[in-house]
Amino acid sequence: MTVMQRLRGLALAGAVLLPAGAASAEPVKFEFWYGLTGDLSERIQEMCQTFNASQDQYQAVCTSQGDYEAALQNAIAAFRADQQPTVLQVFDGGTADLMLSGAFVPAGELMSRAGYEVIWDDYFKGIADYYAISKGELYSFPFNSSTAVLYWNKDAFARIGRTEAPKTYEEVEAAARALKEAGYACPYAYDVDPWQFMEQFSAVHDLPIATRNNGYDGLDAELVVNRTRFVDHVAFFKRMTDEGLFQLKEYGQARLQSFMKGECMMMQSSIADHGTVGKTIAPGTDWGVALLPVWEGTERKNSFVGGASLWALAGHSDEEYAAAAAFFAFLAKPEQAEWWSTVTGYIPVTNSGYEYMQDKGFYDEPPFAGREVAIESLTYTPPTANSRGIRLGGYPQIRKEFRDALTGILAGSTGVQEGLDAAVERGNAILRRFEKTYAGKTLP
Repeated sequence: MTVMQRLRGLALAGAVLLPAGAASAEPVKFEFWYGLTGDLSERIQEMCQTFNASQDQYQAVCTSQGDYEAALQNAIAAFRADQQPTVLQVFDGGTADLMLSGAFVPAGELMSRAGYEVIWDDYFKGIADYYAISKGELYSFPFNSSTAVLYWNKDAFARIGRTEAPKTYEEVEAAARALKEAGYACPYAYDVDPWQFMEQFSAVHDLPIATRNNGYDGLDAELVVNRTRFVDHVAFFKRMTDEGLFQLKEYGQARLQSFMKGECMMMQSSIADHGTVGKTIAPGTDWGVALLPVWEGTERKNSFVGGASLWALAGHSDEEYAAAAAFFAFLAKPEQAEWWSTVTGYIPVTNSGYEYMQDKGFYDEPPFAGREVAIESLTYTPPTANSRGIRLGGYPQIRKEFRDALTGILAGSTGVQEGLDAAVERGNAILRRFEKTYAGKTLP
């Protein structure tokens, strides 16, 4: 029996472990708050409806809170009024804040209490390690997971005599120059979202973002990204932008739209955008995705996972926790992983889900071909201290500091080193405030 079959059987078996009399009572309702909007919010609603229709003991009440940060802040406010949801979607950057809050029921405890056995080793290591505590235990369930990849217009590359995506940034520059000479006004579109622009670059190049193993080893970590090769990388993007070979697309979905409209020929973006590109780009356009480029001479490492995980929050009844456990078991089914990947572009988070989809030929279908590149990227190597993840308190605010700084650098309002030094100084101030708030505590 494969790991996938075992997990599938356990999830189905667990679904019938209900309190006595539950079948004849009104369904136990529980709230699930999430931070997605638009089409992704509609897919969450569809997922919740499917769960509710699959049994009559529990009912998920699923509500969008806007974006990730709003979901987290709204949950904090709800705690003060004792109105917090049972399940909360928390994005990657908020993990340290949740771990130290103590305002949750660990995933393992939740599931064992409800009678479920979870095969924790089934989760992709590159995903699990990002969210796991020092002992490897997961306090939350990885949910919508992605990583960054390079999107490229194969038709445009054919016009310059190239049939493969650039593997290095030296090749990116050469391709950009050839595309410009061929009449393409925008060879490469980008924005400076730190998750894509700074964090993924650091991971695949095995560069630290902060001391103390990116914060995993202590709250006294300090940012060091202004002292790594990332400085030269920013300088490269500044030079290419000044030459008109790269274009900064900084607002909303400008970068994504520029690629889908055929205005820009390359972009770095989340694999979660794969479905949107496929549905929106002009019919007949030949395009694809590839691993992120690295600088020549780099020994590539795995990339970071992005997205969010699901937490069971403290302060609820046993019945609500049983409902949440049943919901998590439902999400763990390989069939559900296939559906979620089909309608969103997010990747499966378990080996069993991936094997199930491979066995069905999912990645051979034209709409989905290429999404396996994200799995390759996340599992390229075993995670190192630098490519495991980021465990820094107040990280949402730190990301904003870097985004503002990078925008200023690329716009020419400040120098590269000067701008990064200032962002690090402000980021370290955030870390020190966080450390003071949790004085005497250590990360689990």
